[in-house]
Amino acid sequence: MNTHPGPRSVAARHRSWPWCRQCIGIALDLGSARTRAWTSGRRMILDMPTVTFPGTGATYPIQRGAIVDTPGTARMLDRLLGHRLPRLGRPLVILTAPVLGGATYRAEARTAVEVLRPRTVLTVPTARAVAMAADADLTRPLLVVDIGAHLTEVTLLTDGAVTDARHTALGTSDLDSRTPPAQITDAVVAMLTTMLEQDHTSQTLDALQRGALLAGGGALRPDITYGLTGQLHAPLQPVPSPHTAAVRGAAKLLQAAHTHPSTSRQPH
Repeated sequence: MNTHPGPRSVAARHRSWPWCRQCIGIALDLGSARTRAWTSGRRMILDMPTVTFPGTGATYPIQRGAIVDTPGTARMLDRLLGHRLPRLGRPLVILTAPVLGGATYRAEARTAVEVLRPRTVLTVPTARAVAMAADADLTRPLLVVDIGAHLTEVTLLTDGAVTDARHTALGTSDLDSRTPPAQITDAVVAMLTTMLEQDHTSQTLDALQRGALLAGGGALRPDITYGLTGQLHAPLQPVPSPHTAAVRGAAKLLQAAHTHPSTSRQPH
């Protein structure tokens, strides 16, 4: 299992919202298996496989939480959204980002999103977007477990900011006769155990005892949720429609951004 500790303050890298009352808005969640988008005009979730067709076969431009083919990601976004945007006007885009994706992920994502002619591109950690979708209480420490198709993240939010995070390149699409669901539950438990051991405060323990939020496609699998509950001896709180929670949370932030009295400076 390949896990990486996160810095104690990741959220500081994410810019504040611009003031944008009338502009078009797009919320985006770029997953390794599925890409989901919400637009302010249609107010519905668009969903498509994260795949592009540059030649004779299909390629997968996002793998294990990393953008490996930026032009391919741009082609996919253009196919999904290009014909749905008005010719006049430039959208405000709020993009979810893996908590440990770092500056490289955000730079590649912004480059790909340029195909949509954005007015501004803002990023939000996926865990915070999930918390927003669940209407979680962000005034108290919160654990978010996001089990996707190819990536599993465990994140601690404190006052809404990321204060610790772990991930592993393992997800529901890896499950087969040789990779049972217990391998995912064991990985999550190992990441949480490390977080508890390295936390010199009581925040991680308090958040775990109150109940971690569970999102991603893995939250729809009883063999994973029951296994986690049994091993953690702590409650879990599956988010409604967990596979779309990240994009729905980004959409909430997008709606708030339209009326937030902040600056309209283009972030870099």
